[in-house]
Amino acid sequence: MSESAITIDSLERSYGDVQAVRGVSLEVKPGELYGLVGPDGAGKTTTISCLSGLMKPTSGAVRIVGEDPMARGSGARERLGLMPQEYSLYGDLSIAENLWFFGQLFGLKKSVFLERRNRLLEITRLAPFVDRRAADLSGGMYKKLALSCALLHRPDVLLLDEPTNGVDPVSRRELWALIYEFVADGMAVLLTTPYMDEASRCHHVGLMHEGKIISEGAPGDLTDALEHVVAEVVGGDREVLHEMLEERDDIIAASPAGERLRVVVLPGHDQDLAAALAPLGAKLEVVPPDFEDLFLARIAS
Repeated sequence: MSESAITIDSLERSYGDVQAVRGVSLEVKPGELYGLVGPDGAGKTTTISCLSGLMKPTSGAVRIVGEDPMARGSGARERLGLMPQEYSLYGDLSIAENLWFFGQLFGLKKSVFLERRNRLLEITRLAPFVDRRAADLSGGMYKKLALSCALLHRPDVLLLDEPTNGVDPVSRRELWALIYEFVADGMAVLLTTPYMDEASRCHHVGLMHEGKIISEGAPGDLTDALEHVVAEVVGGDREVLHEMLEERDDIIAASPAGERLRVVVLPGHDQDLAAALAPLGAKLEVVPPDFEDLFLARIAS
């Protein structure tokens, strides 16, 4: 079995009395895509900051290809690429100038820089816009430029903090295609996202809530193992149904799903719910769970 490219062991990080990360542990192998999925405030960005050496853990350990990114003389940062959630580029500089600046930071020889720059401009389709200022780029183009800057030194590990946030659907698809290409070449990628639907795109995911990983594994395995019943309520008056569902202790979550209501029900209570819906002119149809259902069920547990 290959050595882990990313290792986090019992990571804790506090801000005064606020414990942002509480006992997080995970591993990512070379050629693996790991998604840290959770809502805002779950501790995802703090975890990335500790892993990249930008923030010292309160306790626990982080390693990049076996090295501590905070240690003096560590080679971890040279093997690491980081795309922060916040803006990381110089808005007054053009695409070409931003790439040149980061190439200088990484100490790349001119010939090496030009070869890598041209390749990145090709695969991101940014070549026609090299003279455009970063501040004038669309959200998707800006993200692709930030990703290119993080990849100039060809890192073994890539950390992406909410890379698709604020990106249109077409650019989002293109970003995912790029990520898959890097993973196929053997790069270890850890990304964070608040979008539950993106979990299924990863090899492994960790569902994060209030600083903890509350569920972890391969996407299909996690949803297949969900013991709760997920169903859609068909028919009936929506307002009346909402009132009834809110009064039931066996309903974990209820949300609109087009003309229907989608519910997560405690195990073994779906028949009771179906019987209660019938007098209201509604019926229950069991459907496959998705990651939002899984997340809501695990929070309730």
